[in-house]
Amino acid sequence: MTFYISKIFWLLAQPLSLTFTLLVIGLAAGRLGWRRIGTLAGTMAALVLFVTLFTSTGSVLLQVLEDRIPRAELASGGPSCIITLGGGFESEIIAARGGFEMTQAGDRFVETLRLAREFPEARILISGGDGSFSGAYEGDAVVGTRFFEAFGVPATRLIREGDSRDTFENAANTQALLAANNLGNCLLVTSAFHMPRSVGLFRKLGLAVQPWPTDYRTTGRASLGLDFSQPSANSQLMTTALREWTGLLFYYLAGRTHTLLPQ
Repeated sequence: MTFYISKIFWLLAQPLSLTFTLLVIGLAAGRLGWRRIGTLAGTMAALVLFVTLFTSTGSVLLQVLEDRIPRAELASGGPSCIITLGGGFESEIIAARGGFEMTQAGDRFVETLRLAREFPEARILISGGDGSFSGAYEGDAVVGTRFFEAFGVPATRLIREGDSRDTFENAANTQALLAANNLGNCLLVTSAFHMPRSVGLFRKLGLAVQPWPTDYRTTGRASLGLDFSQPSANSQLMTTALREWTGLLFYYLAGRTHTLLPQ
């Protein structure tokens, strides 16, 4: 139930949806003669839309998360295992067309493949089920297994966790598999902005992981200001940033992490 509530909440709370909701409220208030409420809602909608499209706020918010946790220093011989969190494949498109179609987070699997080749003794645990509302598609653990095998990584090295639908379930389900396979202190590969939340969840469960962030979306040099050059990109960055900060706040308030912003 929590999974579906969070999905519906974010569907309504993301910046463009919030703008639309405020506009509807403003129009409805105007029709009812509530001019102050209508003006306030319209003004807030314009402000949210302007900040989302024409400022670097999203980049700055995302950059804070990306800079929070650097890559670990690998011990001699490399890691004994690598945990890769899902979110890197376009499951609906793959179901229709086949192949390996990647999202922006596809770097998670490309980087894991590079590490797998560099450290041929390391086991690879792929964590990710179908996070859609319908649950009708293959999860990243299934597609990821085919992906690694297609590039020469033998099935004997792969451990598949295909039930998780969000980051909390990634961590909880991975805990059992690590214990069953006698693995620990693994390298954790996920998007850089997603690393603080992921590390926080794993630590709360008592799992030591070595962070290996990838899929950076910012340059690391972003500063707050106006930006009229790329409104669609700014919107995407803001949406990603707010979703991740909202997730951090929710998990902290729910007691799933020790701190609001793990480091």
